[in-house]
Amino acid sequence: MAETVLSVRDICKNFGALRASDHVTLDLRRGEIHALIGPNGAGKSTLIEQVCGTLKPESGKILIAGQDVTQLQTADRVRLGLARTFQISALALEDTVLQNVLLGAIGAQGSPYRFFRNVTANRQLREVAELALQRVGLLERAEMLAAELSHGEKRQLEVAVALTLRPRLFLMDEPMAGLGASGAAKMTAFLRSLCHEAPILLIEHDMDIVFAIADRISVLVYGKIIATGTAKDVRAVAAVREAYLGDDGWGDNF
Repeated sequence: MAETVLSVRDICKNFGALRASDHVTLDLRRGEIHALIGPNGAGKSTLIEQVCGTLKPESGKILIAGQDVTQLQTADRVRLGLARTFQISALALEDTVLQNVLLGAIGAQGSPYRFFRNVTANRQLREVAELALQRVGLLERAEMLAAELSHGEKRQLEVAVALTLRPRLFLMDEPMAGLGASGAAKMTAFLRSLCHEAPILLIEHDMDIVFAIADRISVLVYGKIIATGTAKDVRAVAAVREAYLGDDGWGDNF
């Protein structure tokens, strides 16, 4: 079995009387794309926030590369190799494409004093940033303002910023959102190559993409993981089919 890079063990999170994470256990293994799916309100965002460190579970553990990070802040988890892309862009839109990626490269070096220097003149940082842009196909856009990029290009830029952190794992929240068929196909191919560098825990609502790209799928319903396995495995679980053939309108894609 491949090495486990991320391990979520029996975590629980309550909001008043609502149990948003109910003894959730899952893992992310080296070289894979592991998709986390579930109807709206299933608890996917709550789970991801706990993995990132912006929320703390009431019980259970989260480990990155075998190290318990349950009580660590987000920045400490990033230093251990966690990289995240967001459903809603978190880019500095007033800066250029290159400047956005340079900020990631600065963070990877752990040298905040560089903010007070002309970082664009730093050859080492530029090489790291330009390589990341080349990998996502945005090197020719380096001097454009991030605000001028198309929606799909902004998603590519987020991945480029994450790449500068030399991550051990990626958390990706709907990286295909807003992409057309061509953009989604390109992103799918890129993620398939990227996961061999660092595995990906993926949240994605397009079931066709999930079934095409994911090595394993975990299905979260009302805060509980009700199934984990290959696309064929989870399709065969009656409780999964019931969850997706309800009133949420997802049944057509399942």
